Amino acid sequence: MTKRALKRFVREGAFDERQFDDDAKVRHLPTARGWTPVPQNDEREGPREPFREQGYVKTIKPKSEGQQRLMDAIDAKNLVLALGPAGSGKTYLAIAKAVEALDAGKVGRIVLSRPAVEAGESLGFLPGELEDKLAPYLRPLYDALSDRLSMKRVRALITEGAIEIAPVGFMRGRTLNNAFVVIDEAQNCTYMQLKMLLTRLGWHSTMVVTGDPNQSDLLPELSGLASVAQKLEALENVAVVRLADQDIVRHPLVADMLGVL
Repeated sequence: MTKRALKRFVREGAFDERQFDDDAKVRHLPTARGWTPVPQNDEREGPREPFREQGYVKTIKPKSEGQQRLMDAIDAKNLVLALGPAGSGKTYLAIAKAVEALDAGKVGRIVLSRPAVEAGESLGFLPGELEDKLAPYLRPLYDALSDRLSMKRVRALITEGAIEIAPVGFMRGRTLNNAFVVIDEAQNCTYMQLKMLLTRLGWHSTMVVTGDPNQSDLLPELSGLASVAQKLEALENVAVVRLADQDIVRHPLVADMLGVL
């Protein structure tokens, strides 16, 4: 029996996983429907860390109320601003929704953009062609894509033009029709850059802007994300979703550290 079929049987309750307790050679599968970073108690084994399913799942599920609000907003609005701390799933959910829209034929392409801003240190001149120089800045987008699609398919879609990954500086003058646009790390964009990016939105398109105003690599007076979100929040057709520490799904220490740093 394949691993995928075994997982389906566990989800549907086709058998009791406890029958494998005495066989150390059989890998236990997670049976909990949700995941929480808080350790769980097991009557048979005592306190233990919770299972967390790290593998690919076809349909993503929110792990918090904030993530549910973000997913609902993406489904309902053409422009969504997702503001929240590191690890709250902003970029991952946006790219997962973009892949779903592309697979369902709702959009013709995915456009991912990110400012090429160094995180507090100067990297100097990078070797190679333009794509090689930009690769370190755009790597997080490739990581999120490869988690939803195989790298072989990602490369094929990029070659076909169905997926485009570009820095913010290359977006001026464009009109993005029939596209799902994700602007990542928007806290590193100035007010004028964000104004330029937001006005790229074309017909039959969805745009999701993600960022954390508290983690900008620009000077506080240069980052425009907070002010743009405050002004757009008054518009009926724009959704501004603010995630919090309880929405963080990385290691529990991440939420603890952000609370004191």
